[in-house]
Amino acid sequence: MASFAPAQASPYEAPKPRREPARRPARPRAAPRTRARPHVAGGVLWIALVAALLAGIVALNVAALRLNVEVQQLDSQRDELASKRDALQTELSTAAAPGRIEGAAIDRLGLVGPESTTYLELKRAGR
Repeated sequence: MASFAPAQASPYEAPKPRREPARRPARPRAAPRTRARPHVAGGVLWIALVAALLAGIVALNVAALRLNVEVQQLDSQRDELASKRDALQTELSTAAAPGRIEGAAIDRLGLVGPESTTYLELKRAGR
């Protein structure tokens, strides 16, 4: 059988206090900066810049629109002049027709038409 020996008690030792990590001294906080005005001025500056750019774009669009209107007017004027030119060419070809000229010469001037037509072929002197 087993025998038990009395245990000897050791005196109570209080636990050692833990070492706290070294704390850095607290920095004094700077006074909060109050720069509300420069941010507002910067925002106003950006708004003015964007407004100026938009005004420039609008001005360019207006100029392009005016040029387009002028081009359309010139195109219609060109078409009108082309139709007048065609009418004048038709009138000229009608007036220059040989039958009309011969008829006018007989009727107005009292000329007589030829009885026969003779064609002459001319040769150059150097050949």
